[in-house]
Amino acid sequence: MPQFILMRSMGLYDTLWAIVVLQSFSAFGVFLMRQFYQGIPTELCEAARIDGLSEYGIWARIMLPLSKAAIATLVIFTFVGTWNDYMGPMIYLTRDFNKTVQVGLKRFIQENSSDYHLIMAVSVCSLLPVSVVFLALQKYFIQGIATTGLKG
Repeated sequence: MPQFILMRSMGLYDTLWAIVVLQSFSAFGVFLMRQFYQGIPTELCEAARIDGLSEYGIWARIMLPLSKAAIATLVIFTFVGTWNDYMGPMIYLTRDFNKTVQVGLKRFIQENSSDYHLIMAVSVCSLLPVSVVFLALQKYFIQGIATTGLKG
């Protein structure tokens, strides 16, 4: 209820921005990035401070380039979670042209009969954006998996 009231008061109800704003900030994202940043040695930041970098400079020149793999992982997980979300669009979107693919996929299923050939065709088409996002960020995702096992 609080999220619904917040989206309505911000004027985002029945817009796709409601879904984007709600999914952009999650507890999982905070936890993932916190755990990643805790794994970075503090000596890097201390050396940058000695060299005269500000806190923003440390983040922009050292931390951000190191966190490309974690950010790519977060983008993939958030995109897949948002793309497969069914309840969010049902709550926040009312007009038909704002509905997402998953809500449209549910409309193919009727009470007495279902057009399975159409359901399968739409399901395959709904996998294409997820596949494109994963293939675009695959390099960073695999790099993050490969470097987490290394010590020293």
